[in-house]
Amino acid sequence: MAITRDAIVDAALARAEQTSWEEVRLHDIAAALAVTLNEVRAHFREKEDIVDAWFDRADAAMLEDAARPDYSALSARERTERALLSWLAALASHRRVTRQMIANKLEPGHVHYQLNGLLRVSRTVQWMREAAGRKAVLPWRAIEEAALTGIYLATFLCWMYDDSLDAARTRALLSWQLDRAECLAGLIPAPPL
Repeated sequence: MAITRDAIVDAALARAEQTSWEEVRLHDIAAALAVTLNEVRAHFREKEDIVDAWFDRADAAMLEDAARPDYSALSARERTERALLSWLAALASHRRVTRQMIANKLEPGHVHYQLNGLLRVSRTVQWMREAAGRKAVLPWRAIEEAALTGIYLATFLCWMYDDSLDAARTRALLSWQLDRAECLAGLIPAPPL
């Protein structure tokens, strides 16, 4: 039976939970799955691609939640909040490892990881905008994207270290940021189309 991308990601996460993300090696994952390195390489060019696959799962969870029947009845603000919270919930089972993955991306010697990380943030924010049904057009879309990127990054950073019950601190921060964004948006109304 052929090995799947999900099986490789799961094996990498399991190994990282036992040790750390830094200590995960592709040959250990191959051995744990009883496959060759070439079979792992067929799905992932390098270990960093597994990180992207992990965050792709969170993107997919966010979009699956957005497809639920009750979602469209929510306000744009509520959809934005729910999208980000569902994205974080998808990562919650491996919060420590996720934090280590991000630290690895920020390592000074890995400029190519940092650039990839910026693209990853942009992709997730774009999917978040879609999930929330945001409809702004240029130049307001660019302003909205910048604001959402800031909200996303601040919320994600808080969540990585949030040990409160049900991520209460993260939820409070997100709500506060969305309140401020709505207040600012009200001060600078978009021109009519």
